Amino acid sequence: MMELNTFSIAARCPRTGQLGVAVASAVPAVGAMCPYLRAGVGAVSTQSWVNPYLALHLLDRIGRGERVEAALSAVLAADDRADLRQVGLVDAKGAAAAWTGSGCTEDAGHRRGPGYSVQGNMLASQAVIDAMAEAFEGSAALDLDERLMQVLEAGDRAGGDRRGKQSAALKIVDREEYPSLDLRVDEHAAPISELRRILTIARRQLVPFVAGMPRKDGPAGALPDDVSAMLLRPPGERPGADSAPSSDDRTISHQDQFAPVLAEIRKLRELDLTEVHPPIIFDPSLPYRPVPHD
Repeated sequence: MMELNTFSIAARCPRTGQLGVAVASAVPAVGAMCPYLRAGVGAVSTQSWVNPYLALHLLDRIGRGERVEAALSAVLAADDRADLRQVGLVDAKGAAAAWTGSGCTEDAGHRRGPGYSVQGNMLASQAVIDAMAEAFEGSAALDLDERLMQVLEAGDRAGGDRRGKQSAALKIVDREEYPSLDLRVDEHAAPISELRRILTIARRQLVPFVAGMPRKDGPAGALPDDVSAMLLRPPGERPGADSAPSSDDRTISHQDQFAPVLAEIRKLRELDLTEVHPPIIFDPSLPYRPVPHD
């Protein structure tokens, strides 16, 4: 069982019915452990001391028609350490529920609204939650992928996870059993900025490919000729290739990555150890000085 000190959003788009989760954390591979989505049912983020079965059982219950609050109460009642869990969820109608256990690392909390739940723990402050909620509420005219991305960016600007940054993910389901978008950044000094870059490329290269994939209620078909031609080209020649990180971006990323090391070096340089150990003076002439004899 791993503690994921994390900030996330689970949300539904009222125009398309899409469900999504976006999440960021200072642990690797957060996208592999926190988001759970089921098309036409709901979206869940399970975090803090992660219990994946909370999310799986929630989706089962919601899929059978239970209301989100009742489903959440039932799965938490069956968990012997509910105090360590944090969960946010939304169903296919936009009803949201959330739980932040008393044992979650502070600052921890959640906020719900129509069609969304934002939550986080080990945050820089409660301002992270407020910034995320305001970003979602203020972007209703945008597509779900952009709204989720802006929520992560707002949380990041407000301080995010107080330990730092390491991974981020964005996942969306539509009508199919497979996700329409599933993007992850792992072990990166600026994962949310990198996720934005990858999303830019995915919109040009991945989304058209997924749009041509087989549908459960239609013929398998084949990729359009223009999409096939685009994917046959080397990555550097495809649309969005100019989104590759510049040398300035790499410099900033490296600076972020090594900032803790540089801070420790500055501390060491400022230490005054004269009271702990007297200064050592190296005198190369000492072996050649005359030694008095009795």
